[in-house]
Amino acid sequence: MTKQPKQRRVGKIRASLLEWLGVPVSISDAQGLAAILAGSTTSGVSVNAQTAMQLSAVWACVRLISETIAALPLSMYERGPGGKRQAPQHWLHFLIHDQPNADSTASVFWEAVVAAMLLRDGARVEKLMVGPRLVGLQFLAPGRLTCTRRGDGAKEWRYTEEDGRQRIVPADRIWYIPGFSIDGKNGVSAIRYGAEVFGAAIAADRTAAKTFKSGLLRTLYYKASNWLTPEQRKIFKDNVQLSIEREETPLLEGGTDVSFPSINPVDAQLLESRAFSVEEICRWFRVPPFMVGHSEKSTSWGTGIEQQMIGFLTFTLGPWLKRLEQSIAKDLMTPAERLRYYPKFAVEGLLRADSAGRSAFYAAMVNNGILTRDEVRQLEDREPMGGNAAVLTVQSAMTTLDGIGQATDANQARAAIRAFLGFEDEPQKV
Repeated sequence: MTKQPKQRRVGKIRASLLEWLGVPVSISDAQGLAAILAGSTTSGVSVNAQTAMQLSAVWACVRLISETIAALPLSMYERGPGGKRQAPQHWLHFLIHDQPNADSTASVFWEAVVAAMLLRDGARVEKLMVGPRLVGLQFLAPGRLTCTRRGDGAKEWRYTEEDGRQRIVPADRIWYIPGFSIDGKNGVSAIRYGAEVFGAAIAADRTAAKTFKSGLLRTLYYKASNWLTPEQRKIFKDNVQLSIEREETPLLEGGTDVSFPSINPVDAQLLESRAFSVEEICRWFRVPPFMVGHSEKSTSWGTGIEQQMIGFLTFTLGPWLKRLEQSIAKDLMTPAERLRYYPKFAVEGLLRADSAGRSAFYAAMVNNGILTRDEVRQLEDREPMGGNAAVLTVQSAMTTLDGIGQATDANQARAAIRAFLGFEDEPQKV
């Protein structure tokens, strides 16, 4: 046996393992072995990122979260004596807001990053450097990225380009954005931990497809009144199979009867089982089922679209947005820059449906002298106007707090003088 076929088989096995795992680990690592052993499911279905994405619920959840986050403007902001303002002049703003590299836009880049965080342990991005300066960000497809350990124990990353060429990526240029973590360092794969749930959903879909393909005839059996010869039995089976393939009703002759040997799909609640699988998958991604087209049950996040959008932003998108913002500040900015600048997603577009409630809150805070107009502008990440916009006001003729205090003292003094002189209270003006 030559070495080339053996190496080819080893390469296929390794590629299959990496495709199933969805994480760049070596099988010599304890974590890698644990992931491999977790591959089999009770349903007998192999679950990985590719097979899971074939489920409509997984596809919808991943697309909903990744596309929504990618559509939100991500900008750099600056803290200054006059408040917070957008900082488009910062060198990192163009990379995260417009174009991280020469081949992709920011929207496509963040879609891939968030999808990797949802389906795998996290996303890995290569920092493109020119000398000591960061000039670009390149998303590394998890299926083409592998990690091994050298003899000195250091990690060595290898990335396979689209044309099949392999290259080594220095470890200090790998930007790792972990997903949900239980050890405070590494993310965990939702597909790996939820393999049983996703495997059951895949098995249910395949069973339903086979059942409906045969027109429910595979749940039947045929009973003949007399013993058939082997030749007659073969002819009968061929005729039944031919009728199924032609989607025709088979013709039963010679006292042949038909019966049900087992529970039919309706009694087995196959459709209900598939609907429950959608709800189970939505729990793993923390997405309300109605947002992926599953409207059998109403949501408990509120009755209006505004409350539902606020709940989706707070409980689903909020943790991912914060994780990305803090990872950018930690790994792409210097400590000195973090004191003055910070990245932030603008979520105002998602809250546009609740603009009436937000404006009513701001109006009450300003009219009662709790917030200034400039403080409200800072909450909206807008530049302060200065002047009277930085002064507390109340609704009484929109005067300053000091002015309203002086007016009250004057009124009290005037009333005291009128009482001393024996005059009645001033009549109310109509």
